[in-house]
Amino acid sequence: MPDKPFDRILVTSALPYANGPIHVGHLAGAYLPADLYCRYQRLKGRDLVNVCGSDEMGVAILMRAIAEDTTPQEIVDRYHPQIVESFERFGMSFDYYGRTTSAVHRETSQDFFRTLAGKGVFNLRTEKQLYDPEAEIFLADRFVRGTCPVCGYEDAYGDQCERCGSSLSPAELLNPRSALTNATPELRETTHWYLPLGDFQPRLETWIETHPEWKANVLGQIRSWFTDGLKDRAITRDVPWGVPVPPDVAEAAGVEAEGKVIYVWFDAPIGYISATREWAQQQGDPDRWKTYWQDDGTKLIHFIGKDNIVFHSLMFPAMLMAHGDYVVPENVPANEFLNIAGSKLSTSRNWAIWLHEYLEDFSPDLLRYALATMLPETKDADFSWHEFQQRVNSELADVLGNFVNRTMTFAHRFFDGQVPALENPSEADQEVLAQLAQFPATISTAYEAFRIREAVFETMNLARLGNKYFNDTEPWHTRKNDPQAAANTLHVCLQLCASLAVLMAPVLPFSAETLRRMLRLDGVRSSAPGEDAGEGKIGWDEAGQPLLAAGHALGEAAILFTKIEDEQIEAQMENLGAPAPQAEQAGTKPFEPLNDQIEYGDFAKLDLRVGRVTAAEQVPKADKLLRLEVDLGFEQRQILAGVAKQMTPEDLAGRKVVVVANLKPRTLFGLESQGMLLMAEDRDGRLAPLTTDGEEGAVIR
Repeated sequence: MPDKPFDRILVTSALPYANGPIHVGHLAGAYLPADLYCRYQRLKGRDLVNVCGSDEMGVAILMRAIAEDTTPQEIVDRYHPQIVESFERFGMSFDYYGRTTSAVHRETSQDFFRTLAGKGVFNLRTEKQLYDPEAEIFLADRFVRGTCPVCGYEDAYGDQCERCGSSLSPAELLNPRSALTNATPELRETTHWYLPLGDFQPRLETWIETHPEWKANVLGQIRSWFTDGLKDRAITRDVPWGVPVPPDVAEAAGVEAEGKVIYVWFDAPIGYISATREWAQQQGDPDRWKTYWQDDGTKLIHFIGKDNIVFHSLMFPAMLMAHGDYVVPENVPANEFLNIAGSKLSTSRNWAIWLHEYLEDFSPDLLRYALATMLPETKDADFSWHEFQQRVNSELADVLGNFVNRTMTFAHRFFDGQVPALENPSEADQEVLAQLAQFPATISTAYEAFRIREAVFETMNLARLGNKYFNDTEPWHTRKNDPQAAANTLHVCLQLCASLAVLMAPVLPFSAETLRRMLRLDGVRSSAPGEDAGEGKIGWDEAGQPLLAAGHALGEAAILFTKIEDEQIEAQMENLGAPAPQAEQAGTKPFEPLNDQIEYGDFAKLDLRVGRVTAAEQVPKADKLLRLEVDLGFEQRQILAGVAKQMTPEDLAGRKVVVVANLKPRTLFGLESQGMLLMAEDRDGRLAPLTTDGEEGAVIR
C-alpha cells in the first residue's frame, strides 16, 4: 500500500542502449527525474541505492553493428564509456552504473531463467517464424519492418509501431520485409520459450489495484492491456548476440541451444539485479544486494519513459512473482516523451540535442534546471533553446542568482562579510522565517509524489520569497536610518541562502556546492552516493531552520549564473539538423508549405554569390560542423556549415556553391563564420548543396 513504511529505497532507471549517445529526450524521460528524487532522498538521510547501466544486448546493437560492418562488442565498447562520461559530467548520482555484457549479468540472467524453467513457468512452443533467406537468419522483432495493422504506418518495427505506440509481433505486420536485406521473409519452424503472461493477469490485476496513487498515464496503459487480455510472450530469440539460453535448460528441453539467446526485454530488467550485485561486491559485502531485492522492507522504484511501461509494470513484475524471491515495484513513475521545438525527436535527422555536445558549451546545472521545469510528467512536453534561455536568464540568473548575489554583496559591503545578529525582529522578519520553516515539507511532498516539476517550482519560490522580502524591507535605506533593521534583513536573507544551498542541491548540485562554499556552510549531508550521512549533519529537514550563527564569517561572493546571449542560442539552433516534417509524423510526406509572400525588395536585400569550396574539414569537438574555405573570386571566406552529419569534407571540396555573402558574421566553437551556404532539403530531411556553373563571385539574381 502507498502508506506502507519502508526501511530502504532501491531506484532504477531504464538501461540506455549502448548504440548511441544520450540526448535530452533520454534525460527527461528516465534519468534526470530519478537523479532529483535520489538526491532528495539522500538529503533526507534515507538508505537508498540507485542503479543503472548500459543495455548492451538486443537487436538494436546488432543492427548497428551490421550497418557499420563491425561487431556488436565494438559498438558497445565505443558507446558505453561515452555514456558513462556524459552522465558523470551531467551530475547523475548513480550508486553503480554497470553494463549487461558483464560476467555477473550473464550469470544472473541465466540463473533467473533457469529458476523459472525449473519451476515449469515457461511454455515451450515450436512454430513458424519469419526467416530471411538471403541473410540466412531468423528475423527477431527489430529485424522486421512493415505496415502497422493499427495505424497503417508503413515503416513499423516488428515489436512496436513508433508512430502509434502499439506493441506488435512480426507476424502482425502487413507486407513484412527484412530490415537486413529488404528480402521478403519466409516462414520456417523454430522453437522458443514463452512467458505465459495471461496466467499472471489475475495476480497482476490484484497487485495493481493496491496502487491507485500511480500516475494516470501508467494505470491507463496497464488497464488497456488488461482489457485486451495478456498473452504469451516469447522470451528467447534466434540471433547471434545476447545472453545465451543456459545450455542445461536447453538440453533438458530437447532444444538445440546454439544460436538461441534470451530476449533483451527479459534480460534487461534483470540488469538492475546484476548491477546491484556488482555494487555490493564493490562495497566489500557481496550478499548485501539481497537486502535490497529480497527484503519486504525495500521500496523499489522504476523510472522509465512511457514506451517501457508494459515491461516494467507487467512483464518484469510477472517475472519477479514467478521467481518468488524478489520484491515487486512500489511505483513506476513513467514520463511521456519530450519533443524539440514542437517536432518529435529524430536522431536520423539529427533533430536532437546530444548531452555530450551540450556539455561543451554550457554548465550541467543550466540544463538540469531547464529540463526539470518542463518534464513530460503527464503528457508530451516540448524543449526549445529559446525557452532554455528564458529559464536560465529570468529564473536562474534574475531570481536565484540575483537574490544570492545581492545578499552576499550587501553583507560584504556593510557587515564585514559576517552574519549580523537578529535582534527585535519585525513582523515581516518573523513571517519570512515562519514561511522558510514550511519549505522543506512542501517540497518534500512533491518529491514523494514524483511531481518533480512542482518540487523544482517550490524550490525556486524560496528564492522568489527572498527577493520580495529584500525589496520590501529596503536595507539600502534602513542601513542609514535603522541599522538594526538592515542587519535583520541580511540575517534573514542569509538564512534563506543557506537553506537554498541545501534544498536546491537535487536540481542544481554544482551550484549548491558553490553556494555552500560562498557561505562557508559546512556539515551538510551530501546528495551524492557513497558518503556517510552521519549524525548531526545538516540535512533536508534541518533546512527549514536558521543554519548560520550570528558572527559567522562568510566566504567570497561569486556570480552563480550568467545570462545566455542570443548569439549562443542561435549557434545551438544552427547546430540542429532537420525535424521530421509534421505530416511524416502522421504517416505521410507532403512537401513543406510555402512561406508568406514577400516584396521584391525583401529578396533584393540578400547578396547571393557563387563561391568555390577550396578546402573543407571537420571542426574539432563539433560533430555537426564543417569548416569551409570558399573563394568568392574577389576574396576568401571562412564558412561553417552544420552539415557534417550528412556530408563529408570530400563531398563539398572543389564544388561551386551558393553563398549568402552579406550575412552578419558569427562565432562558433571559436571560429568566425563569414556567410552561409544554401542547401536544398528533401522531404525526408536529406540535404544537398545548391551548385552552379557560374564564375566565382557571380551574383545570383
